[in-house]
Amino acid sequence: MDEQMEAVAFVGDALAPFFLEDPETGGAAASFEAFASLDVEAAAREWPLGGAAGLGRGLADMVGGLAEGVTDGLVWEFRRLFVGPGHKAAPPWGSVYTDYDGVIFGRSALELGAWMRRSGIARLADDGEPEDHLGLLLAQMAWIARERPELLREFLRLHLLTWSSHYLDKLEDEARHPFYRGLAVVTRESLEGVKSELGIEVDYPRFFR
Repeated sequence: MDEQMEAVAFVGDALAPFFLEDPETGGAAASFEAFASLDVEAAAREWPLGGAAGLGRGLADMVGGLAEGVTDGLVWEFRRLFVGPGHKAAPPWGSVYTDYDGVIFGRSALELGAWMRRSGIARLADDGEPEDHLGLLLAQMAWIARERPELLREFLRLHLLTWSSHYLDKLEDEARHPFYRGLAVVTRESLEGVKSELGIEVDYPRFFR
């Protein structure tokens, strides 16, 4: 795997668990521990994609938010933002923002699912989870970079970069805990870095939320 694809895979692997896994009951304990121990300045310099200034700000918030470990505040913020029950402050599915009706399993999820089937790419989640969940898309990005790099630009251009920055702006605004505010910044900076590094031009949809 060349350096570009390694960098893209690193970003996906590093960030996906924080969108997918409950800090208390999920399987991302090692990821939280790794970020808690980061040297922010060194990590910002060594992070492979994205602007160092924005990354430094985001990483500082993530590390600071983990200063006391996995607290109740962190756990409940994850659930408030992404899971519920009830209203989710920052639902992580693309169709919530790009579909007129603001539903999950909307057009972006259906189009992504059809593209994956045509391309012979297996789902990373069970049938109850729409494919256009940001965490799944980050994990899928890492897998494609390693296993099907010839498909990466199309995947990013059509199914991830179309809405990721819009969503991550919303997440940064909605987050009350510094870890998730920083996560929004680091993820946005990283994906914009991927876009620039690979020279991808994106046609952005209309957003309804």
